[in-house]
Amino acid sequence: MNAIFNQVDNSIYSNAMTFLRLPMPVDPLSAQADIAVLGLPFDLATTGRSGARMGPTAIRQASINLAWEGKRFPWKFNLLKETKIIDAGDLVYSTGDANEFTQKVEAAATQLLSSGKTVLSLGGDHFVTLPLLRAHHQKFGKMALIHFDAHTDTYNNGSAYDHGTMFYHAPNEGLIDPQKSVQIGIRTAYHQSGHGFNVIDAPQANDMSVAQITSLIKEKVQNMPVYLTFDIDCLDPAFAPGTGTPVCGGLSTDKILKILRALTDINIIGMDVVEVAPAYDNSEITALAAATIAVELLHLWTIKNKHIE
Repeated sequence: MNAIFNQVDNSIYSNAMTFLRLPMPVDPLSAQADIAVLGLPFDLATTGRSGARMGPTAIRQASINLAWEGKRFPWKFNLLKETKIIDAGDLVYSTGDANEFTQKVEAAATQLLSSGKTVLSLGGDHFVTLPLLRAHHQKFGKMALIHFDAHTDTYNNGSAYDHGTMFYHAPNEGLIDPQKSVQIGIRTAYHQSGHGFNVIDAPQANDMSVAQITSLIKEKVQNMPVYLTFDIDCLDPAFAPGTGTPVCGGLSTDKILKILRALTDINIIGMDVVEVAPAYDNSEITALAAATIAVELLHLWTIKNKHIE
């Protein structure tokens, strides 16, 4: 082995091309892995500030700050020793072709799921969740949704490609059950007729205890397969300024991490972290928050599926 070109790099500034410095195989479908991290660099459905297409790269770069730790606080196990994870790279599509992108997301996720892997997707604007839900529905049937966001994204007045309409279309397509789903952090108008979702709005979430929030989530989703989607604007702009539609009055990073860590017995079958727009970020704090949340989701999946006490 060459002593110069085969060294482990524990720095936070060099060779930082993949999520958590994970391997990026040429063919992720044939690679032996439990989880594939898939980048979705897309922001053609954005209604506010664009730039989320750069999100996957920013999240990967920030994740290098988390790669050296091994057994990550406060978890009692080493994630990468318990779970085989690969970086599947970014989805390639014809720039500007939202229809092709939508079809390719569903196809890519379907193939990864068919190969026996769970998919953690990095957006991209939140529209990417709709084709991801379509792919997961093919394997798991109707799902519960745990949705962290400032917005309900249940609006019915957008175009075919709009990051505010996914959870209007998803129930209508039979992909998710709103009555078994929970939205956390909402702080924009959401009282549409027939909305159907259980909502813990941001003022409520900030006043409730973590135990109260997680108890309600578990009560609603029960034993259903759960898709967890995290829009980074669920966090207050003080903690995540680098996003397209920031809204004051959100949750803190600390509270979000405590909520996630209490969901270890939820049957998460798919997950994404979206809406990081690094052009509006300061000192990578939004990208770091997104990378940290993604790592927490990987721990949640591992403790449930690897039966870790």
